[in-house]
Amino acid sequence: MATTKTFHLPDLGEGLPDATIVEWFVKEGDVVRLDAPLVSMETAKAVVEVPSPFSGKVAKLHGKAGDVVDTGASLVDVELDAKMPQRAEAESTGHHQAPPKAATQAKDTGSPVPDDARKVIASDAGGEASTGVEKRRSDAGTVVGAMESSDRVVSEQVVAVGGVKAVPAVRALARKLGVDIARVSPSGAAGVVTLQDVKNASTGGAAKLGSSPLPSGEVGARSATGEGRIPSQGPASVVPSSAPPARAADTAGISESSAARAGGAPSPGGRESQRTPLSATGQPMRTSPPSTGAAFGQPEQIKGVRRNMARVMADAHAKVVPTTICDDADIHAWQPGNDVTVRLIRALVSACKTVPALNAWFDGDSLTRTLHPHVDIGIAVDTEDGLFVPALRNADVLDAAGVRVALNRIREQVQNRSIPPEELKGYTISLSNFGVFAGRYATPIVVPPCVAIVAAGKLRHDVVAVMGSIQTHRVIPLSLTFDHRAATGGEAARFLKAMLDDLDLAR
Repeated sequence: MATTKTFHLPDLGEGLPDATIVEWFVKEGDVVRLDAPLVSMETAKAVVEVPSPFSGKVAKLHGKAGDVVDTGASLVDVELDAKMPQRAEAESTGHHQAPPKAATQAKDTGSPVPDDARKVIASDAGGEASTGVEKRRSDAGTVVGAMESSDRVVSEQVVAVGGVKAVPAVRALARKLGVDIARVSPSGAAGVVTLQDVKNASTGGAAKLGSSPLPSGEVGARSATGEGRIPSQGPASVVPSSAPPARAADTAGISESSAARAGGAPSPGGRESQRTPLSATGQPMRTSPPSTGAAFGQPEQIKGVRRNMARVMADAHAKVVPTTICDDADIHAWQPGNDVTVRLIRALVSACKTVPALNAWFDGDSLTRTLHPHVDIGIAVDTEDGLFVPALRNADVLDAAGVRVALNRIREQVQNRSIPPEELKGYTISLSNFGVFAGRYATPIVVPPCVAIVAAGKLRHDVVAVMGSIQTHRVIPLSLTFDHRAATGGEAARFLKAMLDDLDLAR
């Protein structure tokens, strides 16, 4: 009788609690060889191809595309083939693939392993799948700080956005290759666009951004099947299946309104023929009753980077006692050629040397504080996938040119998702330069174990009084949030004053 082994999802990064199945490269019944690509997984940091640790026939796949699987949960069962190469038991696979904690505890105690602890419970309805086992692991470094992880398995359906069904990794690949994902022919189950579909479309060139539109007949045909394209006769004429059913009269009113916007005419007896934009008193009125709803949305499970961000922000909110102070840095004396971000980092380093209490870590459980002699700054980087906070190491010993080179490097690594996991943790203080977009002041979030974060708002011109006269100066709004358990208000104020003094210098 063939031996069947279960491959558990390995830790694809340091402390990552889960990963999303992007695409299976095998199906049940296939024969897979040792180290051959098995599945593509998206983590909070990258899309990773996971190789097979065994050779043999695929007996069972625990999950489908779009499922979120906890690290250590069952991923695939393989019937070993003695005639094919196998990895020695003690040989490293390059990934830690220990089974879930529940299985280990059951083995130690001699009790049977519950089924829920070793299989994925998938559901087309999405949401969190119960494993029947409660367990916690210690905090581990993540994209935006430290968070608690567990061995739960989450199953989520692929959600149609703009009429296209695809997981985030597929959409990211489409953007990278310049492919209009709305024009890609899906080959996955239920009309899901896969990675291979995007690659094929990129090679063929028919779905490139800016190419000629699809024939209206093809668009309408796809929409009629519900496979993910908006019909040509008007965006409101198709109601997603997840929307609550409307009354027959309401539905008719919507369809007639859509037909009118598309150039057609409503039926003589329809609701639109009986409604006008103005009431009998001449006042504006609704053109459709509130019961129909203006939008038909669908709940969507967040994944990857945004999933981490949600967990970490909630953890920070529960564990930190935040206080924010604000002021404006007058940069009127700056000479041409100053790099705003580089100057902000230099000022932050100067303040850390002046008031070390904010360049620190704080443990609220043991009430201990660690002051750092070096300055590693977490730089908040905004992306379409979510927030990354890579560390600018040894900022206190870099000159202006070195800081700029380091900033360019980490931003490029974040954009192409190649930044090493160790560079996304361990910083001693944070900086957010949200002013490159908009906004004056903020209440930035302190992520434990850090004590403080500085946020710079949008540079503006302001009227100031100088020696009895009025002048217009350029100013940068600064917001400093600190954990009031670890630092006093006086320390925070002196820290901000040190930053203002440094930014006041011409160079």
